[in-house]
Amino acid sequence: MRPAARIQSAIDLLARINGGRIPMDNTIRDFMAARRFIGSKDRTAIVERVYRVMRSHARLGWWMEQGEMQDTSRARVLADLMFTETPTETDLETIFIGGKHDPDPLDEKELAFAEFLHGKELNDPAQPAHIRAECPEWAREKLETLFRGEFEDHMKAMIDPAPLDLRVNTVKGNIDEALESLKNDGVRVKKTPYSPIALRAEGKPFMSDTKAFKKGLVEIQDEGSQLIGLVSGAKPGMRVLDFCAGGGGKTLVLAAMMNNKGNIVAMDNDSRRLEKGRPRYKKAGVHNVELRSLAEEQNRKWLRRQKGTMDVVLVDAPCSSSGTWRRNPDLRWLHYGPSLDEIKQMQSDILDKVADKVKTGGRLVYATCSLFPEENEEQVEAFLTRHPSYKLLEVSELTSENPLPSTGPYLRLFPKDHATDGFFAAVLEKTS
Repeated sequence: MRPAARIQSAIDLLARINGGRIPMDNTIRDFMAARRFIGSKDRTAIVERVYRVMRSHARLGWWMEQGEMQDTSRARVLADLMFTETPTETDLETIFIGGKHDPDPLDEKELAFAEFLHGKELNDPAQPAHIRAECPEWAREKLETLFRGEFEDHMKAMIDPAPLDLRVNTVKGNIDEALESLKNDGVRVKKTPYSPIALRAEGKPFMSDTKAFKKGLVEIQDEGSQLIGLVSGAKPGMRVLDFCAGGGGKTLVLAAMMNNKGNIVAMDNDSRRLEKGRPRYKKAGVHNVELRSLAEEQNRKWLRRQKGTMDVVLVDAPCSSSGTWRRNPDLRWLHYGPSLDEIKQMQSDILDKVADKVKTGGRLVYATCSLFPEENEEQVEAFLTRHPSYKLLEVSELTSENPLPSTGPYLRLFPKDHATDGFFAAVLEKTS
């Protein structure tokens, strides 16, 4: 595939992302599935450019305004090209050549814009702080209040891609065995500071080629996501409800903590997502997980009968996903689902629905991958007002291994401070 065709594919893909209502990763998957003739190296180059453009959304938009350029996917790719490869006008003529699969030739305005950007850098001292930090206007006030004097530093930490974290599956082995296996396959990793079962890889290894991944000894999972399961206190023999289980990432953490003993009920209102967990459990050697889709009336009836039966209920609640912006940069700028107010109501409803399922002395763990206090601390405070039979536990006192980063009684994780995604967790104990 010629460089020009790669550029046109990136333009087409960006236009589809910006014009649709499907998350970027799904749009990319569908786009590439319909173009199987594109080779692996070309796919990588196209996708890397598209992600880079999305990670630079606010700054590129600022340069559009400075250069009096109409904001289009084509103009954004042109600007990215100027900032990353500094091509000359002659170079541009070899890319924008107007072939069947190539971009049309640049017009006078586009050539002038390219000349205007020549020699400049994406980051400019004249840019406002929220532009340099890629903070969307709708979230600016919330995050400036949250981060105060460190606003720009925290936001910049969410621009670059996340590292590759692995979770060692203790059903299949231990962390030393995983280290040895990965080393033999040429994957360099190191232990992380908080989760005792996490490893962080150097670079971008192709994990599906490694024995440890193929055999289910390790699985890809952010260290912060692992900690959500670890603070639950799940133990062998317990009854555990993973209420918003999705594809089973945290369910697998719980299963390993329980050493396959006891019972985990994984529930979700999306049957297809729930079923995606089934092959993961099999690969991991987990057999104490029971799937119950909330889309089926019989499972909703079953849930109503479970009052006071669960040792642990984990609610990994639907949220704004603002803590995952370094993985999903499109979520800063494009909205695909419910509004924030609708999400907050869903969170409140879910907590009320499961509150009576926990037995006395059991735990309710509420978690999100959101940065916003209104989805986190404020939800927990409101829940405790509605349900005085619960008390809030200090997260910092819940594990005896590695010390956990906490803000007051809560688990609070940020990319800048902890090199994880943004996560929140509160652990509540039912007292009566």
